Amino acid sequence: MATISVASLDSRTYIVHMDESKMKTSNPSGANSKEMFEEMLGSISQLSTDSEATPPPRLLYAYDTAIFGFAAKLSPMHLESIRNMDAFVAAIPDRAMRLHTTHSYQFLGLEQGRGLWQASNLESDVIIGVIDSGIWPEHPSFHDYGFGPVPTKWKGACESGANFSSLNCNRKLIGARYFFKGYEAEHGRVNETENFLSPRATNGHGTHCASTAGGNLVQNASFYGLARGVAAGMRYTSRIAVYKVCWEGPAGCSDSDILAAINQAIKDGVDVVSISLGFAGGGATRYFEDSTAQAAFAGIQRGIFFSLSAGNDGPRTVGNTAPWLMTVAASYIDRSFPAILKLGNGQIFEGISLYSGKSLKELPIVYGPTAGKKFAQYCVPGTLSPKLVKGKVVVCEGVFDTYQQAEYVKSVGGAGTIIFPDNGEILAAYPSMFPAASVGDLAGNAIVSYLKSTKSPTVSLTFKGTTYGNRAPMMAAFSSRGPNLVGPDLLKPDLTAPGVNILAAWPSISSPSREEGDKRRVLFNFDSGTSMACPHVSGLAALLISRHREWSPAAVKSAMMTTAYNLDNRGSPIKDVYYGGPATPFAIGSGHVDIQKASDPGLLYDIHPYEYLHYLCSLNYSSSQIALFDRNFTCPKRSTMQPGDLNYPSFAVLFESDAHNVTITYRRTVTNVGNPPIGTYKVQVEEPIGISVRVKPNILSFKMHGQKLQYKVSFTVKKPLIESDDSSFGSLTWVSEKYAVRSPIVITYI
Repeated sequence: MATISVASLDSRTYIVHMDESKMKTSNPSGANSKEMFEEMLGSISQLSTDSEATPPPRLLYAYDTAIFGFAAKLSPMHLESIRNMDAFVAAIPDRAMRLHTTHSYQFLGLEQGRGLWQASNLESDVIIGVIDSGIWPEHPSFHDYGFGPVPTKWKGACESGANFSSLNCNRKLIGARYFFKGYEAEHGRVNETENFLSPRATNGHGTHCASTAGGNLVQNASFYGLARGVAAGMRYTSRIAVYKVCWEGPAGCSDSDILAAINQAIKDGVDVVSISLGFAGGGATRYFEDSTAQAAFAGIQRGIFFSLSAGNDGPRTVGNTAPWLMTVAASYIDRSFPAILKLGNGQIFEGISLYSGKSLKELPIVYGPTAGKKFAQYCVPGTLSPKLVKGKVVVCEGVFDTYQQAEYVKSVGGAGTIIFPDNGEILAAYPSMFPAASVGDLAGNAIVSYLKSTKSPTVSLTFKGTTYGNRAPMMAAFSSRGPNLVGPDLLKPDLTAPGVNILAAWPSISSPSREEGDKRRVLFNFDSGTSMACPHVSGLAALLISRHREWSPAAVKSAMMTTAYNLDNRGSPIKDVYYGGPATPFAIGSGHVDIQKASDPGLLYDIHPYEYLHYLCSLNYSSSQIALFDRNFTCPKRSTMQPGDLNYPSFAVLFESDAHNVTITYRRTVTNVGNPPIGTYKVQVEEPIGISVRVKPNILSFKMHGQKLQYKVSFTVKKPLIESDDSSFGSLTWVSEKYAVRSPIVITYI
């Protein structure tokens, strides 16, 4: 009988950073990085004292661009041997990550033939790399009609695999790769009955994201007639390269695979990287433990813009918070699919529905004990009584898959269903072909109260189809919020973009509900999440890059942040759907992206990559932790930089809870990119409650394009904190005749 050793069970995958110069000194033969690491692992395998019990170390990836190092399956003994090597820098355990439109471009102010969608701005080649779950290459969003030759700078490839060959790429989809070694090392072989072992998607997430960022124009797109219009990516003439790292299975996406994808994307020659992923546990990760942040820093040094999703754990804390990343929250656009619910007592509520059939006239409504046995309120299979629900509308609390709930109600004879969440006012549309409406928690509770107040409750449901001009934007309840627990001196998320009920490309292998029993197939499908907001910003960044090739990634980021807006289309502060009041910078960051204004921002807060390293020094990172980002950089011994001195387009200031008459001063530098180049800016400050803000100088006069001027801003606590709130908010805006360059201020008491 075979036995499994304890050592084998203890083996796991590590991402190992090595010192490149020391490795090459000890290997003068001129071997490449993969050969060096293979030789090194072979040598420690030979040193094993129990070779039968301990499987040999297994090299998964050699990294030579994003970082210098490798990913390998190692036993504790192997890892200890590597730690004792002179070239060893750090070892980080591999971790699982998870996956976090016909009208959104119009909502963002993009119009064919005008502004950033003028032909002259769309002609230049920009390459967007999408690191996700693969792509469905035959989709019309990725056709290459009208595209010229592949850019000469492109060094990538179209890798063959299951149901995918180099012929699936074209002048639009110019690259496709897949990475699975990290996933398999931790979770076993990829299940090829659920996955194509190739860049081809089985999950619609990656196809949806890629088309949102850079999908081509597709006429007459809709979801069963809803949201009909022209589908277009934000920079629809972009070239697209996909890097499949996520798989259907127990863990989804492996950190080591993502690192390999970033490493390759940098070498391939992308201009923008879009990553709608986050750690499975949610929240932020310290930068020296975050392989994605480390790899992205290498990309930033090479001028590549990185856009990442903030997370879908709202109102819990935001992820992907490194300062060189654009961290994107999610909000509603002004398009909706209303379902009007009228109760028997005359109360009317508005929900949302993707059902496009006939409305339901007044029918009996049941819930909980009037619908079935114990737990019937959750519409879990086996809980509803066909006798009690037949021909009636069933109210369900949305604690699990809403599509399955609606299908279950249908299967037992229900005439329709009303579903409300148990976690706030989440109003995401679900692709039901059954009369089903979703309402928020407040409306759901009011409906339940009505049910309990009368013996014969009734409801009618009217489905309105697609409507426009609704109040927007509004912050989505699911969007993860600040403060940034890794660095509370840095405001995250950075801004918000459309991320709710976004219609985009969908693979024909997957149903719109993603459920096996759903036999429908669609070209376009709705999805919601910061995963959908992120590629909007990725595509918008590609637009800015084509307009301003000389801008750094930090400059592109600054332009979008300082021109973002905070009032909705009714002229009121943007609403936070979860809390019900105005959205704070912890939810909205700098505000909602306004790409037309971002193309001409007036001033920029630019950041050179070495400034990020000084920021890490201000966090008291050790030399070995700094080496994960740049092995040739050493923190100055007498640095006076505070974390808040990073030249960031927002301000996050920390005070002790009992602070009084305490002052903190930060420095900033702005670069003039306005037109005309001669201009004067005066500062306008909205002071946070209890805080005095002083700016010196309070007037900035520019004489030429590219001129840099510095200012200092001092924050003073005027009175001790006596309220229960531990944060207050304000803003600092530089105003000229033409421009308003705004930075949010967040004061946090700790």
